Amino acid sequence: MAITLVNPAGLPEIDVYRQVSVASGTRLVFVAGQVAWDAEGATVGAGDLAAQVEQCYVNVGTALAAAGATFADIAKLNVHVVDWTPDKMPLLLDGIARASARLGVTPAAPATLLGVAALDVPEHLVEVEATAVVD
Repeated sequence: MAITLVNPAGLPEIDVYRQVSVASGTRLVFVAGQVAWDAEGATVGAGDLAAQVEQCYVNVGTALAAAGATFADIAKLNVHVVDWTPDKMPLLLDGIARASARLGVTPAAPATLLGVAALDVPEHLVEVEATAVVD
């Protein structure tokens, strides 16, 4: 395994991610920000943050697979949410849980959540990018 996830003593343990990832692989995989598009480019879950989060994570999984990687190889995730407010957290977590169940994975890499004013098109509510390291 090229990635070791750690919650160091002295930092809080967060349920949905670890505070640190240590990479020892030899190939970097950079996944462009994935939005809630299906394979044909149609937006999935218009107006539904949880559905869009789920589709974004599924798309990240598809992109990783094309590079010979999996969620276990992710060193860092960045999640961009339009008009973020803390009351949206349950929807975000629901979307991650749905994607996890659908993909059979538990995304736990260090993650940064950023509120943004807008994304590429008005119907997109979230974008997820990933950096992975593989042997």
